[in-house]
Amino acid sequence: MMDFLSQGGYAGYVWGAFGMTFGLLLIEILQLRTSHKTTLTRMGRLLRLRAPQTSRTETGTRQEASKASG
Repeated sequence: MMDFLSQGGYAGYVWGAFGMTFGLLLIEILQLRTSHKTTLTRMGRLLRLRAPQTSRTETGTRQEASKASG
């Protein structure tokens, strides 16, 4: 077991490289999660901003249609 952990005298380099790789992967996952939440929040805001405009347009179209027919 000690031979495996010592990695032939290169343990510092080998385990440091593994540690750096896993650390960077963890940072990447956390950044992706934050980016995903931010994107969903922005999309929600856009949908909420567009919803009143859409309903106003549809209401205006209905009113114009009823004026034209009646």
